[in-house]
Amino acid sequence: MPYPLQLGFQDATSPIMEELLHFHDHTLMIVFLISSLVLYIITLMLTTKLTHTSTMDAQEVETVWTILPAIILILIALPSLRILYMMDEINNPLLTIKAMGHQWYWSYEYTDYEDLNFDSYMIPTSDLKPGELRLLEVDNRVVLPMEMSIRMLISSEDVLHSWAVPSLGLKTDAIPGRLNQATLMATRPGLYYGQCSEICGSNHSFMPIVLEMVPLKHFENWSTSML
Repeated sequence: MPYPLQLGFQDATSPIMEELLHFHDHTLMIVFLISSLVLYIITLMLTTKLTHTSTMDAQEVETVWTILPAIILILIALPSLRILYMMDEINNPLLTIKAMGHQWYWSYEYTDYEDLNFDSYMIPTSDLKPGELRLLEVDNRVVLPMEMSIRMLISSEDVLHSWAVPSLGLKTDAIPGRLNQATLMATRPGLYYGQCSEICGSNHSFMPIVLEMVPLKHFENWSTSML
């Protein structure tokens, strides 16, 4: 959950988000070093009167400033590709949830159960209870077991939507006529908030996502009570 004046990412709740945070720090350090070097060279050129007349013909310098950027790009590309393949990999999911985007709410179906589905609407500001979050609370939360591999099947029935939960590192487009899939696994219990991240009409800002991650025993009790 973000907090006021936050500058960084939300705390990671899944292994994928932890990898994304490490990659962000890795890339940011490379950008910082390059920026510092360029700023130093510019400052040096503006403040010194010394010139090197043979620099324009230095083959060694040209070789270095050609090879060095290529090495830096490889150092960025390899971890990036590794995380991309990790995000695309779905190994033996133990539960499958189908999320359908509508204007302007989400509907969910637990496909492993015979008749477990519901719509999830945002709670209007006038109906909020003390402590609930404006524009983020819903009437029906998605209850899921923690520490289990879960497959999300995401689509839409009208226009483009995007199912996004930042703390889990998830953002998948919901496209009419197409079924996209993503995998999630939370390492700790709690409430995790997200929103539609694709402009989908006048009420685009009013279709939040709330995941309630609970231990497996509590999930079984909840699913039994819902059937």
